[in-house]
Amino acid sequence: MIQVPFVKGKSERKKEKPEIPAHIAIIMDGNGRWAQRRKLPRAAGHRQGVESLRAMVEACLDLGVKILTVYAFSTENWKRPKEEVDILMKLLVEYLEKEIAELDRQGVRITPIGDINKLPAPAVRQLKKAVNQTKDNERLILNIALNYGGRAELVMAVKAIAELVKSGELAIDVITEEVVAAHLATAGLPDPDLLIRPSGEYRVSNFLLWQIAYTEFWITDTLWPDFRKEHLLEAIRAYQSRDRRFGGLRL
Repeated sequence: MIQVPFVKGKSERKKEKPEIPAHIAIIMDGNGRWAQRRKLPRAAGHRQGVESLRAMVEACLDLGVKILTVYAFSTENWKRPKEEVDILMKLLVEYLEKEIAELDRQGVRITPIGDINKLPAPAVRQLKKAVNQTKDNERLILNIALNYGGRAELVMAVKAIAELVKSGELAIDVITEEVVAAHLATAGLPDPDLLIRPSGEYRVSNFLLWQIAYTEFWITDTLWPDFRKEHLLEAIRAYQSRDRRFGGLRL
């Protein structure tokens, strides 16, 4: 069992630092390679990846993480074969149908980020149902990035701000970082403290480009379908060992 010396219970966490990251983001990568190594269809990897998501939600609830943002389907993923895209969308609907009652009971709020209206109609309906059913929950916010791209998000924010300037509601010289952040999909939420990248890739893949300016990265060769609580604890241990200065100096 991996020992994580700084991961403490709630009472202990109040007394000492470092703390559990409030906001964790995960690029759920490696499903296809996991299946390929086992000579299985890619769909098997995606289905096993759902099990990892379920495990992460449970772990975050147990540890007291407040926000979990997962990269489920990017704006670039439409380039994949239609059969694979269809499988991913069906798994999304299946996950929400099976898990929504328990997620709601556990106090999880489902929040999709990205242009979900371009998803298949069954997925849109299920997402909207999940959002409505869990909208008052506060224990854990689960942001699911679907048809999401960091560049597309920034373009959307720029357009929204430009419309305000055009209408006279906003002056150019009062546009600040806070104004931009308020027009992003994650408006009102703190930026991620920790970004986890399974599968050993060293890139952010167009994910939360604005929000991860000072996020701590943790990369592992473990493929997403094999990712479990012990890996999350290892990532948190690494996070807790770092000195976060946000561009300044520790005095």
